[in-house]
Amino acid sequence: MNELKLKYLFQFVILVLSQVLILNHINFQGYINPYLYVAFIIFLPLRLKPTYVLILSFILGLSIDIFCDTGGVHAGASVSVAYLRNFIVRMSFGINYDLNTIKLQSAKLNTQLVFILVMVLVHHLIMFSLSYFSINYSIEILKNTIYSGIFSSLLIFIVLFLSKK
Repeated sequence: MNELKLKYLFQFVILVLSQVLILNHINFQGYINPYLYVAFIIFLPLRLKPTYVLILSFILGLSIDIFCDTGGVHAGASVSVAYLRNFIVRMSFGINYDLNTIKLQSAKLNTQLVFILVMVLVHHLIMFSLSYFSINYSIEILKNTIYSGIFSSLLIFIVLFLSKK
């Protein structure tokens, strides 16, 4: 159990540092900003109690907010996605979720893709909505959500593929 905690602590630190030091400085065409730190919420064990997922997601989002000076935008989006995580898992995995027999890394490719894409797009939609916080910017919110969401999902999928090996 301690090895598992150490693994997720290491993953947490690596994702926060890579987000803050590298990925926050990437901005393609003004709409594509990769947010890899969402992978931490996605990669948490599916059997983990929802309370722990919410707490860890809040700490993750707050860490990003502190480094980026974004005033709680990332914490709000991370906690929202953590709250919706079980619903998204049920939607993506179907009956297997109720049996607690699934692992993200051993799931079918299309199931992994749906789960990661939905989690990331929901996170980004909430994050950009909180960031702009105005209905006048709905086109920008959707552009940022779609472009950044696809790019972030691609990065997370690559990390998942590399972590299998």
